[in-house]
Amino acid sequence: MPREAQPELQLRIIVDHPVPDVLLRLQRGKNELHEPTSTSPAQVIFDFSVRVGPPRLGGAPNFLGPFTQGPPDARFVYVNVGRRAGQRGTTWDQRAKVPLTGITATQVKTVLASPRSRLEAHMPGRGANGEPTCATVRLVPGAWRLARG
Repeated sequence: MPREAQPELQLRIIVDHPVPDVLLRLQRGKNELHEPTSTSPAQVIFDFSVRVGPPRLGGAPNFLGPFTQGPPDARFVYVNVGRRAGQRGTTWDQRAKVPLTGITATQVKTVLASPRSRLEAHMPGRGANGEPTCATVRLVPGAWRLARG
């Protein structure tokens, strides 16, 4: 019996105020790198999609696909930094975990029913020490927002 088609949820991560001259790439699978959609001194933007599988226990969204990492109840995506992003000649070799857990089932339904829409979240490009953001990114509640166009 064929598997039912899983809808694709469009997502965007916006890295605000990245460290100059340090590459950022979204991780796809174990070691493939996804280029940013656009870059500027103020922002690095990544557009990508995840598949939406059957809801998890309690109705929470179930995100699948090559960009998703981690267990079903704690999915995230990696933003790779420096050497992990394919940059040579840099001391930076780290990655940031951007959680998808703040995305609600209601948001998923809204985006899937609205052509040319997506969910987007901003993350800081630098930690308090001025170095590239790494480890788990603490997104504020409601960080994932509906965007059109």
